Amino acid sequence: MPCIKGDREYILNLYGRLPLSIKEARGMYLYDEDGRAYLDFYSGIAVNLLGHQHPKVMEAIKNQLEDYIHLSNYFCTHAQVNLAMQLVQSSFAGKVFFANSGTEANEAMLKLARKYGRGISENKINFVSLIRGFHGRTFGGMSLTGNDSYKTQFGPTIEGITHVPINDVDALREAVDENTCGIIFEVIQGEGGLLAVSDKFIEAIKETAGRNKALILIDEVQTGLMRTGKLFAHEHFDITPDAVTLAKGLGGGLPLAAMLVRDTLEHVLVRGDHGSTFGGNPVACAAGSAIMKVLLEENFRESVNLKSAYLMEKLTYLKDKYPLIITEIRGMGLMIGLEVGDYAERIRVEAQENGLLLNITGKTVIRLLPALIVEEKDFDLFLKIMDDVLSGM
Repeated sequence: MPCIKGDREYILNLYGRLPLSIKEARGMYLYDEDGRAYLDFYSGIAVNLLGHQHPKVMEAIKNQLEDYIHLSNYFCTHAQVNLAMQLVQSSFAGKVFFANSGTEANEAMLKLARKYGRGISENKINFVSLIRGFHGRTFGGMSLTGNDSYKTQFGPTIEGITHVPINDVDALREAVDENTCGIIFEVIQGEGGLLAVSDKFIEAIKETAGRNKALILIDEVQTGLMRTGKLFAHEHFDITPDAVTLAKGLGGGLPLAAMLVRDTLEHVLVRGDHGSTFGGNPVACAAGSAIMKVLLEENFRESVNLKSAYLMEKLTYLKDKYPLIITEIRGMGLMIGLEVGDYAERIRVEAQENGLLLNITGKTVIRLLPALIVEEKDFDLFLKIMDDVLSGM
């Protein structure tokens, strides 16, 4: 049965599927069943950090498969330990908890903050989050998300969560009080149009969190792991979080997420407080460890930043040439948004017809998430296709 026909017949229609049936993926490209190549700027929505079928990731997966696929978390595994050690040694964290997805990691972070807060006061259970932020589709993650379109159809969400506009210092200071156990935010709002926090807002978060003994909780599900030109996006700012969540690119395409916890909080959650049957699957962790080795290689970060500068040069050329279409360029590193207003869907469709796959976020922003292995020749092809598409708008 053709894939698209079977998908429509047997799978709940919850996604805006593209009318493509992909047979193979290699490096920066997807290939459909007719053999046509598409330059992939989705990267699995920031998942395929090293592109498709990266040899070091594939080798790690195959080697782990030969030993065992799953044991359960009643056993320690070398794959888990190795990845946890890499994450701790490369970050602020003292300990790591593994989950399967970003929203599950955020659920763990919610429980960490709630238990921490109740250790101070029974009423210290509230959160402050950001309007247009996105933290997942479980009830906890959905409640934190500052976009009603993801949740109003499901009825009441978790109480005690206040949403404030990004970079609104006065609103933040008014919302955070002695009953706030955590302030949760993304450094760049991946689903919210690639809006970034400001230095002034970060300073306000630090001040209000410190004064009210609230935890600083950063969702790096999309921004983490060198996506913005640093291993963690919060490293662009003078801030040390209490907990950070990772997912997407962590497992190299396999389901894997993590909550990184500051050493002062590593004893808040104890045995039996939380868990996951599949969290930290050995095969996924082996893939994650291989990815971390590449990301931490000498000069890898420099190469990402050089590529980012080259891409920004190309995008600035396009913006200057088509100022009525591209009105703003946002983001950091290789996580870039182009504000194009009502042109977004038309650009996406016509780019796809010309062999370029682009994603839309916030309804009006073209989101560029190329794999970190992208080369100048890929950006040159991107520019040519975009130039052709925009010239016909």
